[in-house]
Amino acid sequence: MLGVSTFTFGSSTTMLVQSHVQHANLNAKVLALPGSKRQSLSFKTDSLLFGLAPSTISFKESRPVIPFTTSVASVDSDQITSSDTTNKNETKKYYFLVANAKFMLDEEEHFQEQLFERRRYFGEHNKEHDFWLVIEPKFLDKFPNITKRLKRPAVALVSTNGPWITFMKLRLDRVLTESFEAEGLEEALASNPTNLEFEKPDKWVAPYPKYEYGWWEPFLPPSTQ
Repeated sequence: MLGVSTFTFGSSTTMLVQSHVQHANLNAKVLALPGSKRQSLSFKTDSLLFGLAPSTISFKESRPVIPFTTSVASVDSDQITSSDTTNKNETKKYYFLVANAKFMLDEEEHFQEQLFERRRYFGEHNKEHDFWLVIEPKFLDKFPNITKRLKRPAVALVSTNGPWITFMKLRLDRVLTESFEAEGLEEALASNPTNLEFEKPDKWVAPYPKYEYGWWEPFLPPSTQ
C-alpha cells in the first residue's frame, strides 16, 4: 500500500502533493486486479509543480522467475527409418487344405460351386483374391505326415484366410489341413509339373451336368494359368 509523503513547502504545497499521492493510490487500487501475475502502475507528477522536472513513480509486483534449461537431442539421420518399410525377409502365413486331384476336381459336388461363388463375391466388392488352387504343390514336401496319407496327384486350396480354410474343411470333409510360412506368393504357390487325366464315368446319374474338364484353371496361380 502506498504511503503519504509530506514535503515542507508550506501548507498549500503540502496539500497539493498529498492530493497527487492520494490520486496515485486510487489508480493503483483500480489497476491491481485480483489474480493477475504482474501488476504495473506508472504515472507522472505534474511537471508544472513548482517548476520541478517531470518524475515517474512506478509500482510493480512480480513473481520470482525460476531459471530453466533446455536440452536438444541429436539423432543420426541414418537411424531414422520409415514405418512403412517392409522387411524383405518377413514371412507370411498361408493356410491350405489338400486332397487327391480326382476327389477335389472331378468328384466333389460342391467344391466348384464354392470357389465360383467366392470369386463372384470378391469381384462385386473389388477385393483382391486371397485363394488359389495349386496342383502338386512343392510345400507338401514339408509335411511328410500328410503326404503319406495322400493319393497323388494332389491338389491344394491355399489362402491367407485361415477361418475360411477351416470353413471349407468342414464343407468338404475328406481333406487334410495345415499351414506354413513363405517369404512370398511365388514361393507359397510353387508347384511341380503334372498332367491331370480323369476317366469319364460310364453313366452320370446326378441331376446337374458333370463338371467340365479344366474348370479349375481360373483359380490357378497366374504363372501356371
